[in-house]
Amino acid sequence: MQQIHTADGHPLLHGSMLEAMRPEKKNERQGHHLSAKNIFLYAIIIVPALIIAALAFSNLHFNGNPKDGVPTGASALPAVVDALQPDPMLNDKPVFHYIEIIDGCDFEYSGECVNMRLGPSTSSEVAVRLRTGIVLKVEEKTVPGDGHDWYKIIFDGEIRYPERVKGDWYVAVDPTSVRPFDNAGDILLKKGDPFTTKRIVVDLSKETLTAYDGDSVFMEEPISTGLDSTPTPPGTFTVFKKTPSRYMQGPIPDLSDQAYDLPGVPWNLYFTADGAVIHGAYWHNHFGEPWSHGCVNLSPQNAKKLYEWADIGTAVIVQN
Repeated sequence: MQQIHTADGHPLLHGSMLEAMRPEKKNERQGHHLSAKNIFLYAIIIVPALIIAALAFSNLHFNGNPKDGVPTGASALPAVVDALQPDPMLNDKPVFHYIEIIDGCDFEYSGECVNMRLGPSTSSEVAVRLRTGIVLKVEEKTVPGDGHDWYKIIFDGEIRYPERVKGDWYVAVDPTSVRPFDNAGDILLKKGDPFTTKRIVVDLSKETLTAYDGDSVFMEEPISTGLDSTPTPPGTFTVFKKTPSRYMQGPIPDLSDQAYDLPGVPWNLYFTADGAVIHGAYWHNHFGEPWSHGCVNLSPQNAKKLYEWADIGTAVIVQN
């Protein structure tokens, strides 16, 4: 068949040749259509799977365990959220390490005291003889020494008379007399804290403390408030700070000229800016009569019970 050319010399395709090419063009268009369709289908399947996988990975990356938390925005995937809900007992508060003396000598040093030493060895000098009820902050890791481990005591607050603390202090690890525990440490009242119906009533005339939750009595115990020379201030206050342990020393200028040194005062609820605190007292048993420098003293076991119950923001009413 003779080839026909256009006026400018380019070959002109014969009709039969054009017809033969049409199926190829059709198949090419179908190929593009199928490819786009496949991509769309893959997107429907893969994208949700990637989101779920990323969510689970993110949770493991930040928390180490699926039980420990869920990243923000996970509520868009209810099934995943249900599977990854955190343990309600866990929270994001920092954790500090403490020890409580559970079997030492009594307030008069009767019985066998737990010795706090100047080094991690039973041959090191005894710094303080520890009585039952004392709570001390310790380093996270124990220190090895003379065949067993030791807790190293640390202080994160101001010490009024630091010259009295000679060297480092260590307490031997002994589950029969020393209980280790973790705690959030200092907790301060801050704006936005939830309201609590709990209140603590300190009766100066009866030397009693009664704790209420609404109309229900949680506890009622004998206490020791301030002596005549260092009275506990009357009025209505708020628990604005909690801390499991503090170091009390005297004399206190403009308050008391009595010298004393009391490490590990336990279970402290601060309620005045001048330093009035509800706390445990391991150094006396005069509960039911005035005996303090203005604080409210409870036995260590009762102070612990109150501390664990009281919320930050709990009202403190000191009345005659």
